[in-house]
Amino acid sequence: MQNADYQDLKAVNAPRQIARPRLVAVVVSCNRLGHLRRCLGRLFESPVDHVVVVDNGSTDGSREWLLGQVGQAVDLLFSGRNLGGAGGFEVGIRHAVTRHDPDWIVVLDDDARPAAGAIRRFLSRDYRGCDAVAAAVHYPDGRICEMNRPLLNPFRKWSAIGRALFRRGGLHLDDAAYEGAACQKVDVATFVGLFLSRKAIERCGYPDGRLFLYGDDALYTLRLGQRGLTILFDPEIRFVHDCSTFQGARRVFRPLWKAYYNYRNRLILSREMAGGFFWPILPVLVMKWVWNARYYREDGWQYYRMLWRAVRDGVSGRTGISHEFGMSVPPTVANASDRGDGTSTTANP
Repeated sequence: MQNADYQDLKAVNAPRQIARPRLVAVVVSCNRLGHLRRCLGRLFESPVDHVVVVDNGSTDGSREWLLGQVGQAVDLLFSGRNLGGAGGFEVGIRHAVTRHDPDWIVVLDDDARPAAGAIRRFLSRDYRGCDAVAAAVHYPDGRICEMNRPLLNPFRKWSAIGRALFRRGGLHLDDAAYEGAACQKVDVATFVGLFLSRKAIERCGYPDGRLFLYGDDALYTLRLGQRGLTILFDPEIRFVHDCSTFQGARRVFRPLWKAYYNYRNRLILSREMAGGFFWPILPVLVMKWVWNARYYREDGWQYYRMLWRAVRDGVSGRTGISHEFGMSVPPTVANASDRGDGTSTTANP
């Protein structure tokens, strides 16, 4: 079927006859061709069986470059609008499962890539009894990537609640977890270097694309644990994330509209994690974000407007709302080949 929003193309490549688990990578991209080239270059060098790329309406030449990757095991989905990272991952993972029947899926942004040998190392290990594996994500200079530190749910222990609220990074694994080879269980991980088993997807479904940006990975992986599945952090499986969301040492969102999704989705996540503790901690979270307004002096009014709407929508659990407030974002639906909103994908030959 032809349509304006999606095309699904498959390069000519004979299926591999393998005994090891079948691994498919899902990459979401939007207007970062330089990063995308590095990301796919590393994946094409790695023993993945297929790469699914969801292009979120790029206008920087990414589409043309992707169409030129004939001969690679790459499956392309082109969107006529930006679905956000959450929408892109929902569409991409759904497509990977229905089209390629993988045993495992690894997900990552276009500005991330596996370190040399990371995929081969993952495939060589026995993860029986484990339902998802979170990689150790680093900046290109070797520092730990803060935004990709896995989380532990502090609301399981009274002693951990205060530390999580008042100490920066109180929810996250510390540096020692990245040293050596010891693996450990975690409650929340991000969609950079996260390996999802087929069992995990069958039990928990797909990420919620209505979240658009930020927190979709945290909410999804939290759901895994709530349903009795195990996420393992493996410090020897390394990924590189060349991200630039924050400018300088302060957590300043550029463009500013990203703050809306961050705050709204963090409230939704906090409520899911904290249960009855959510209401006492809500004022603490909001006051921290109000205090952050000092970093947005030239955009103070816009920042407060974003924050107010984020708190309102986060507390009510309202998703599917664009940062262009008042505009609804059509939700992603069960089947990317029949989305129910007039868009579809064509079938692979």
